[in-house]
Amino acid sequence: MLERFFQLKKYQSSLKQELVAGLVSFFTIVYIVVVNSSILADAGIPFEAGVIVTALTSFVGCLLVGLYSNTPIILVPGMGINALFSYTIVKSMGLSWQEALAAVTVSGLIFVVVAFTKLSHLIMTAIPDSLKNATTVGIGLFLTFIGLQKGGIVISSPSTFVSLGHLGSPHVIVTIITLIITLVLFVRQVPGNFLISIVLGTGLSFIWGIVDISHLQSTALPFASYAKVFMGFSFAKWWSLPFWVATFSLALVVIFENMGLVHGYLQQLGRPEDQSRVLQANAISAASCGLLGTSPTVSTAETVAGIAAGGRTGLTAIITGTLFLIALFFIPYIRLIPDSAIAPILILIGGIMIQSIQSINFKDLSEGLPAFFVIVFIPLTYSIVDGLAFGFIAYPLLKLVLGKRKEVAFPLYLVSFLFLLNFVINALEM
Repeated sequence: MLERFFQLKKYQSSLKQELVAGLVSFFTIVYIVVVNSSILADAGIPFEAGVIVTALTSFVGCLLVGLYSNTPIILVPGMGINALFSYTIVKSMGLSWQEALAAVTVSGLIFVVVAFTKLSHLIMTAIPDSLKNATTVGIGLFLTFIGLQKGGIVISSPSTFVSLGHLGSPHVIVTIITLIITLVLFVRQVPGNFLISIVLGTGLSFIWGIVDISHLQSTALPFASYAKVFMGFSFAKWWSLPFWVATFSLALVVIFENMGLVHGYLQQLGRPEDQSRVLQANAISAASCGLLGTSPTVSTAETVAGIAAGGRTGLTAIITGTLFLIALFFIPYIRLIPDSAIAPILILIGGIMIQSIQSINFKDLSEGLPAFFVIVFIPLTYSIVDGLAFGFIAYPLLKLVLGKRKEVAFPLYLVSFLFLLNFVINALEM
């Protein structure tokens, strides 16, 4: 039955391979349960309810994309867009978290309209390959940067923003040793290499005393706290300007971030023809988030970990999603997995993704410079959508200056204008 539905042989996979990929995807992204809950709590959503809704939406999103598109893409509440939800829409713009959830719902419905009509095809065909490939490279550098931070190899600096970490600290030593193990396992194509490295990295952290289990305690999650968050949205301010500014901002981020991410993953899988179904699953998932009680889901960057571990079908996504539900009862134990065990995987994945830079024509400055902006601004602004914005705005501008306006499709002019308008709106809100 699994073979018939997921076509494992067609995609050169197996149940064991998909299981390992699902486990790797889960352990790489499970941090989102705690992190997203903390960010939602800053908007007023109870932390315990945030834990439940994060796991629940991750399960629903992964199930949707796994069953509907049969791809190993993982959907979870997106980093960046959750900050937009809590710190901009709620704290800066003055909407309550209930009203912000209503904006999430409407933005999701806008995404549904785009995904299920010709609009998605028009937008994707209008986006040049240079920007698509640059998005993959930029996300790769972003993941590497996150991995270096998690591993303590790169730390913040008051004078230079970032600097080399303390190489003698146990945390960095374990990260480097685990990175070497991960590299060796990966280049030798050892089955389950990423999962093995996570297990070994966690074990090394225990030996070095990085992981403290003395305060470990298992506590039951108060599911009752989620009752007021589920279907807790409010349209009380649907007529106000802040509500529609919030809705527009959320829609812009969720649509174009997902488009950029999905393109990169399907290129890696060699399945660009599945783009429409993946985007449709993304759209339905994003629209459901307002009902369930969180900021929108996105095709997470950590999806690449599962693909690199051998995930080829929707079975990987379904396994990952199921583990999110099970994880609700084991969060205290999962939190024991240290950053030093996860960081090496993110660093290596970045190295894999950066290979797309070979497809960018840097000799043509009207193609190369906008691509360069995307690549640089994604990691340096710590935002995928802001990085995309700089490249999308620069592309038509340079084409116009060089007298190549016919090389830019009309939808791209519109998209670029929307990105520029979003920057203006955000600047006025600050």
